[in-house]
Amino acid sequence: MDEPILQVGLVQGARMTDLLLDGVFGVAVGGEVVGEAPDSTVLSAFVAPPGTVRLDHVDEGSLAAGPRVVLVPTDPASCSFVVRGMTVGVEFHWQRQEDLRFRGALALDANGDTMDLVNLVPLEDYLVSVISSEMSASCPPALLRAHAIISRSWLLAQLVARGSGTQGGRGERIDDGEQLRIVRWYDREDHDGFDVCADDHCQRYQGVTRAFSEAASDAVLATRGQVLTHGHELCDARFSKCCGGMTELFSSAWGDRDPAYLQAFPDTAEGDTDLDLPLTDEARATAFIEGAPPAWCNTADHALLARLLPEMDHGTRDFHRWEVVIEQDRLQGLLRDNGGLELGAVLALRPQRRGPSGRIVELAIEGSERTAVVGKELEIRRLLADSHLYSSAFTVRAEGRGPVPQRFVLRGAGWGHGVGLCQIGAAVMADRGHDHEAILAHYYRGTALTELFE
Repeated sequence: MDEPILQVGLVQGARMTDLLLDGVFGVAVGGEVVGEAPDSTVLSAFVAPPGTVRLDHVDEGSLAAGPRVVLVPTDPASCSFVVRGMTVGVEFHWQRQEDLRFRGALALDANGDTMDLVNLVPLEDYLVSVISSEMSASCPPALLRAHAIISRSWLLAQLVARGSGTQGGRGERIDDGEQLRIVRWYDREDHDGFDVCADDHCQRYQGVTRAFSEAASDAVLATRGQVLTHGHELCDARFSKCCGGMTELFSSAWGDRDPAYLQAFPDTAEGDTDLDLPLTDEARATAFIEGAPPAWCNTADHALLARLLPEMDHGTRDFHRWEVVIEQDRLQGLLRDNGGLELGAVLALRPQRRGPSGRIVELAIEGSERTAVVGKELEIRRLLADSHLYSSAFTVRAEGRGPVPQRFVLRGAGWGHGVGLCQIGAAVMADRGHDHEAILAHYYRGTALTELFE
């Protein structure tokens, strides 16, 4: 196969945005070039009327209008554009706005009275940014190579699933009058207008803004076209920031299937654990979460973490083990604001089902008026925080006098869903001399490296 050109959704549902061009771009509508935007141009894009994108030069007026307007670089190697005020880390605790720079073409697609900004970029160029955005480009080369391979594998597997109609999230909401049951998971079903989004919902992609080292380019070039396969199929190579010491099953976070290469196991050297597994039992899960046994990702080496993590993650240091206190009034507000749940005073948060890593897959929220059972892991994390809890691997302690607790103390493990590669664990493995093949063999057992294109 040839190297694919990706459609990466940078911004969704915008009414207006400002762009800065570095280099000369052609302006195309309906596949035909209708004009040219010169170097160092500031442009304003907005929707008017609905279904039409207008692209204006701040000094010279309208350049183009249509349902899809595309800015095409005259020299892809040197031209770039800046999207001002992009929101990154959407709904996560690190959410912020930044001006980000990208290469490739930019499509402005009208969608009713809003528009989507879509970057058209070759796969390998996209990967240079992804591995620099997900992890610092100052990471050991073995980690960057491993991440290039899994990012490429994950994305191509998603495109195959999209074409077959087998991907996407799902949910159910059952209300029998006494108990409400909400089970929901999220995948790429929201991205009908492009292949992948630019934020943590898919893979963190921040253009050339984060590609600040030759190491990222070298890692992509050294692994060009290489993917993970299991049997004859591309691997859906999931990854998270920190597994907390145990990886998790696919089905704990997404659909009810468990690929053979995405299993739950301790994030340690082979045989280097005395854990009583699996951690589906409350006593075992509690001992693990509150005990924090040795693991690749259990590191307090702040100098190493500063070298491994990208700048935007430097403020997050308690991800391996963490504690959150939620006051009663605040908890009721979170349930109401995040899930539309009116349960009365919250009497208890009770894990109903845990995955083998100790992550809660179903949580009963017992209220004075009614009870709700919520799953899967991301829905639980979304309901119980302003953005998201670090993970659903947590224990609960109710505090206060009387039948209604004043607060709930959550003690947790890990950052993310825990499925597949643990970025912090893999970084520590690389720092201690393991090559990228050993890292991939640890986190994706029974897989092989396959070259799809040169």
